Amino acid sequence: MDTETPTRWPWWAEVMLTGLVTMLTVQDAAVSVDGKWLEPPVLVALLAGLSVAVRYRWPLATMVVAVFAAGVCGLILPLLVIAFHLAAQGWLRAAVGAVVGALLVNVLVRPTLDLWQPRAFGPALLLALAVALGLWVRSRRRLIDALARQVEHLRIERELREEAARLAERSAIAAEMHDVLAHRLSLLALHSGVLATRTDTLPAPVVERLGLLRSTATAALDELRDVLGALHTSSAAPELAPALRDLDDVVEQARAAGQHVELTVEGDPDQASIAHRLAVYRIVREALTNARKHAGDAAVVIRVAYTEPATTVEVTNTAGAPAHSVVPSGFGLIGLRERVESLGGQLDAGPAGAGSWRIAARLPRPAQNGTAR
Repeated sequence: MDTETPTRWPWWAEVMLTGLVTMLTVQDAAVSVDGKWLEPPVLVALLAGLSVAVRYRWPLATMVVAVFAAGVCGLILPLLVIAFHLAAQGWLRAAVGAVVGALLVNVLVRPTLDLWQPRAFGPALLLALAVALGLWVRSRRRLIDALARQVEHLRIERELREEAARLAERSAIAAEMHDVLAHRLSLLALHSGVLATRTDTLPAPVVERLGLLRSTATAALDELRDVLGALHTSSAAPELAPALRDLDDVVEQARAAGQHVELTVEGDPDQASIAHRLAVYRIVREALTNARKHAGDAAVVIRVAYTEPATTVEVTNTAGAPAHSVVPSGFGLIGLRERVESLGGQLDAGPAGAGSWRIAARLPRPAQNGTAR
């Protein structure tokens, strides 16, 4: 027999079923003995009817009682319920064995209620119908369980993919900032070292402070390489170079691929932090890639503003025919949202009406970021 936990009916349904089976079985047995309520068949009918209530806890004992009641006394209703229950729980051999055993015993005993004797209802057919219905319920239950497990598996898989996309974006941010900070610290150490060599024209305290500045910058650079060096793989280097260039490069690449792109930039990009410029580049590149996949012939409008309160970027593409069949994953947007939220900003992506699509982000600029970088 299977080891699965049986699916139970509600308590009120069990009470109604047990009461109905017991009442009809006792009545059937009483009719067979001319209305004598204290005869053995009536007591067997009462026991068989009540045993239906414990079929989940003691299925084997309940099956034996039902087979005895059907085979010896011709009481078919408890066996119908038990056969259905066994088949529904996947115990097909037990269900078929109970039905065959009851029919064989009934042939040998030949009670007043003969299972093989023609009645208004065909007992053998009802038994087969109970088994068939039980198998159908079993198959339906297994299908529902399988679908539920599949849905749960897909949900977990998607959560894992989303988390992987977030981690990948964090690693990319760390690798980019590693390159940028390493470059800045290297320049700081270089220039402070050059100044420190001119001891004849600088006061002694200044020379001492320059030496301290150089050693501190060098130590910070070594620590940065130790902590983040593992993130600086060969695949991260190509990402950084275009990210620090102007957006015109990625726009020209999109136009060369056949896209219709309009770019508007307000403000001075140099007044924004490198983290903001990296985020803007990633958002524009991801938006252009999505537009090329899902609406290859659509017009794309890009608006970027480097203002004092915040850096904003908005990319809108009109409706168009997809360049090829694609299955959207949404993991690119998950990575973008992780990057934007790490900078204290907000990313919005979704339909903009008339079949168009819009991606917009706002990156607040800290007060100290107003100076040139």
